[in-house]
Amino acid sequence: MLEMKVFRESPEKIFEDLEKRNLPKDIALSVIDLDNKWRKLIEKGNRLRAKRNTISKTIGELKKKGHDFSEVLNEMASLKNDLAQNEKDTEETLRIRDSKRMVVPNLLESEVPIGKDETGNIELSKKGVINDNKKWLSHQEILERINGADLKRASKITGRRFYFLTGDLARLELALINFAVEMLCEKGYSLTTPPFLMNKEAYEGVVDLSDFEDVMYKIDEHDLYLIATSEHPITARFKNEIIELKEGPLKFAGISTNFRREVGAHGISDRGIWRVHQFSKVEQVIFCKPEDSKNMHKEILNNATNIFEKLEIPYRVIDICTGDIGTVAARKFDIEAWMPSTNQWKEVVSASNCRSYQSVRLNMRYRTAEGTDFPHTLNSTAVATTRALAAILENNQTDNGDVIIPKVLRKWMGNQEIIEAK
Repeated sequence: MLEMKVFRESPEKIFEDLEKRNLPKDIALSVIDLDNKWRKLIEKGNRLRAKRNTISKTIGELKKKGHDFSEVLNEMASLKNDLAQNEKDTEETLRIRDSKRMVVPNLLESEVPIGKDETGNIELSKKGVINDNKKWLSHQEILERINGADLKRASKITGRRFYFLTGDLARLELALINFAVEMLCEKGYSLTTPPFLMNKEAYEGVVDLSDFEDVMYKIDEHDLYLIATSEHPITARFKNEIIELKEGPLKFAGISTNFRREVGAHGISDRGIWRVHQFSKVEQVIFCKPEDSKNMHKEILNNATNIFEKLEIPYRVIDICTGDIGTVAARKFDIEAWMPSTNQWKEVVSASNCRSYQSVRLNMRYRTAEGTDFPHTLNSTAVATTRALAAILENNQTDNGDVIIPKVLRKWMGNQEIIEAK
C-alpha cells in the first residue's frame, strides 16, 4: 500500500493516478478523512492522559493533607471511562483507515501508457517466425495424439481444469524447469522452494485483497491459503524485518506448484492445459533499493524473453496500460506467445515493478545511511510450465502429429529430439 505521507503531503498524486486508472477518488478521500479523525483522536487521548496525570497528582496532595478527595475520585472514574472509549475509537479508526488504504492502488510510473482497458496496451517488440502456410492443430488435439495428458480422469477424481501430465510431456515439463533454473542460477539468483501455504495476514501484504475471492483457495477451518505463485511467500518472507542491500539487490528464483481458482468464463483456446487450477512455475523475485528498480525490471523482463527466444517460440512484449495494470504493480510488461491454432497472442509471462507498495504493506525495510527505508519489490514469471508446454506443442508440431523438442531442452531428455504421436 502507499505510505501515509503520500496521502498527507501529496494527495493530488493519488487523485491523478486514480483518474488514469478510470477509478473514482472516493476511497482515497475516505482514507484522508479517517486519518484526520484518527489524528484528532490521538490529540484528544493525549489531553485526557495529561488531565489524568494532573488529577492523580491532586489526589496525592489531598491525601497528604488529609482532605476529602471523593469528588476528585469521581472525576477520575469518569475520565478513565472517557480514556477507555477514546483508545477504543482510536484503534478502530486506525484499523478502518488502513483497511481502506490497502484498497488504494499503487502509483503508476509516468511511462505507463494511458488506456481504458486491454485495448490500450502497446506492443513494444516482436520476435520469431510465424508460419501461416499450414493447418495447425490446437495443443489440446496434440495432447491426445502424443498421450501427453489425461484430463478426463483428472476431472473424475478432482474436477475440471486439473490434469495428469504423462510420459514424454511430463519429462518435458521437468526439462523446462531445469532449463529456467539453470539460467537464473548462473545469473546469481538464489534457488528457493517456498511453503505452498500462507496465512491471510502475510498474504494481505502482497496481493490485491479481491484476489482472496477471485484467485485463492482457502483451507477450511484454517487461516491458510494455497499459494498462487512463489512470488507471494518469497516476498512475504521478510515481513516485519530489516533486510540488507549493501551488496546489491537480493535475487531469488522461486520454484513451486501453484493453485488458482480462475473464476470466470474462458474461451475455447483456454482449454487443455492452458488455463488450469494447478501448475508449476519458476518465478523471479527481486528486492532492491528504489534507485535500482527500473534496471531490475529490465533485467527480469530480459531473462524471460531470453527463455522464449532460446525455446524458439515466437513472442511479443506488451506494455500494460493504466486501465489494465491491476492494483499492485507500478508498471507491468507481459510476454505473449504466438498460438497458431487460433492465430492469437496469449500471455505467458508477467513482469511487474511493485516499487515500495508491497514492502509498506509488509512493514519490510532496508538499512540506509540515514536509518531505514522501504525497498522496491519486483517479480516476473521465468516460465509457467503448462503455458510454455502448450506453446511448444503448437509451434513445434509436425505434419504427421509429432512434436519437435526444443534444442535447449534435449539434454534433460536424454538427447531425445521428437515426441512421437502414438
